Amino acid sequence: MFLNKIIPFKKEIIFKTNLSEITSISLEHTLQVDKDNMVTGEFIISGDYKMVDTSVNVESFSFNVPFEVSIDERYIIDNVVVDIYDFYYEIINNNILSINIEVLIDQLEEKPLIEESKEESIPEEPKIVEPKIEQIYDLEEKAEEVKNSYIEELREAEKGTNDREEEIEMVGNRNEEMTNSLFDNFDSSSETYTTYKIYIVREGDTLELLIQNYGISKEELGLYNNINEISVGDKLIIPSVSNEKNQ
Repeated sequence: MFLNKIIPFKKEIIFKTNLSEITSISLEHTLQVDKDNMVTGEFIISGDYKMVDTSVNVESFSFNVPFEVSIDERYIIDNVVVDIYDFYYEIINNNILSINIEVLIDQLEEKPLIEESKEESIPEEPKIVEPKIEQIYDLEEKAEEVKNSYIEELREAEKGTNDREEEIEMVGNRNEEMTNSLFDNFDSSSETYTTYKIYIVREGDTLELLIQNYGISKEELGLYNNINEISVGDKLIIPSVSNEKNQ
């Protein structure tokens, strides 16, 4: 059974100039899990802002914020997926941008409990008991009876041998057909992986403009978002699919 954890992260970013309004903002990340059960990487926060409310000019900004968190060793990390669960921000004191990010760690699996090993006892050496002559005779008689019974069973089995051979051959043919069918449909030449960007809609954005800027189709964008109506401030998930050949 897989589990997931949500890790909250908060950071205050100080601007060198006055910060009056955020006109656009986006969040990307480079988070990944290493062999030491650590999630490490950076948040890449970028966008545009106004220094004065009445100004028509906007300035661009970009910040790289490091992130690191450890995963408890009781979890198996072979299939772990790290992504952004939620993201929101707030302007403080006209030059500080407070960001709040929730990191999703998914596909966690608990390791099975290991029972404490019991003390191994040293086995005693086996005692060899020599059989008596009467016991040897009894064993020989029983062996003869088993042999005669086995011969009789073989004679009975010979009657249906031909039918059984045909049945085995038919089963073998069916198994071969099923195996060929499975491997004909299997293509391991390539695999895909998907990364995501979270984009916050700003004034002047249209569905057609977003599709053009990010090079995706309307159908792909609709798989992750409700695009019947988009408004300023909406958070959109922008997928980006890449192909990678298996080595």
